[in-house]
Amino acid sequence: MKTIAQVTYIPLYTDHPKEQVQDIIEFVAQHDVEVDVNYLSTTVIGETDVVFDLIREIYDEMMIEGQKFRLHVELLSPTEE
Repeated sequence: MKTIAQVTYIPLYTDHPKEQVQDIIEFVAQHDVEVDVNYLSTTVIGETDVVFDLIREIYDEMMIEGQKFRLHVELLSPTEE
């Protein structure tokens, strides 16, 4: 089974939102998932544990960096491999 998540990261109170979004996209690409970058969100497809761990890592990393942000995650039903 593969889990599909649409992730939208919105940096708040920053002068460089595009750079922060690009950093998140590069961070996601380093993981063992398929990545499809769209205009408003990024679709991530992978093993369920990997996708959920990745979402948690994004959240934790931005908290550690003291960023103000909104993280929208939409989970689609799992697909067969």
